[in-house]
Amino acid sequence: MNILGIIPARGGSKGVPGKNIKLLAGKPLLVHTIEQALASRLSKVIVTTDDPQIAAVARQAGALVPFMRPAEWATDTAKSIDVAKHALITLEGMENKTYDAVMLLQPTAPFRSTDDINSSIDLLHADPTAESVISVVDVEAHHPARMKYLDNGLLIDPPFGEAYENQNRQELQPMYIRNGAIYLTRREVLLANSYKGKKCLAWIMPTHRSVNIDTQDDFDYAEWVHQKYLS
Repeated sequence: MNILGIIPARGGSKGVPGKNIKLLAGKPLLVHTIEQALASRLSKVIVTTDDPQIAAVARQAGALVPFMRPAEWATDTAKSIDVAKHALITLEGMENKTYDAVMLLQPTAPFRSTDDINSSIDLLHADPTAESVISVVDVEAHHPARMKYLDNGLLIDPPFGEAYENQNRQELQPMYIRNGAIYLTRREVLLANSYKGKKCLAWIMPTHRSVNIDTQDDFDYAEWVHQKYLS
């Protein structure tokens, strides 16, 4: 399959200024994702950014930055799927070719491995009826069955709650949440405004590779995870 890897990395992060090039384990956050992607079987890897400094870091790490992202797709409210579509359409126009699928690789999930990328590609390739592969992680102790509504200070059980108070986790049906590491989508599905489509396969990742960084606390936790599991 001819798969385009797109790494979105805009400037102007408010939660952590300069987040995408802030150092994590000695290298810019963005570079962790670039290295994984370049070592994978993705056909091409590009970074879409509006920031010249981010573009320079990306190019130094070996990624292509074939164009700068327009300001309208680099705001706080810009949807990631619109960013991905813009990158795909723009590159295809420049190259006069089309791709079979797109893999969105967010820099804020720095610990996905090259094997995670390649295994997701294998899943999609093995099932011609599948429209996408999305990476997930087990919710573990944060199972929805244990959650409560709040009504005037009172804890209210939802209809999907535990069968009895403090039900053993092992008795609950496993549930998973997207971890933001991998969105692999066939071209026609992405252009129809969906990462998932109607038939989506799951690539399950362990907790330590599912770190997602939005805040300084997340950075501190990621440093600990890297030292414990990835050094």
